[in-house]
Amino acid sequence: MENQQNTTQYQYKPPIPNATGSLVLGILSIVFVWCYAIPGIVMGVIAIVLANKATQAYEANPSMYNESSIGNAKAGKITGIIGLSLSALFFIIMIAYIFILGSVLMHLPWQSGGH
Repeated sequence: MENQQNTTQYQYKPPIPNATGSLVLGILSIVFVWCYAIPGIVMGVIAIVLANKATQAYEANPSMYNESSIGNAKAGKITGIIGLSLSALFFIIMIAYIFILGSVLMHLPWQSGGH
């Protein structure tokens, strides 16, 4: 009986699907902020969606999955939110810079048509 109790105590539980993927994509969304922000935005959104699906799967049946993988899902969601926020901020700054640069270049003194 004691042997049977030990085997159930150390039974293998698989990790939550997409938990590690959300963590990897969340970290990559922070890294790819400087690539014109578009890859960071895409990876951040995907990381948040995968983390939400992983959390829902864990909440539906917590005894089926490994408890340590819920930490990966939470960290993936947090890094995805950070990466998405930084990428969106960088994208807005980049668009503002293009508009400011365009308006400055349109009003240069040598562009007055020779008058």
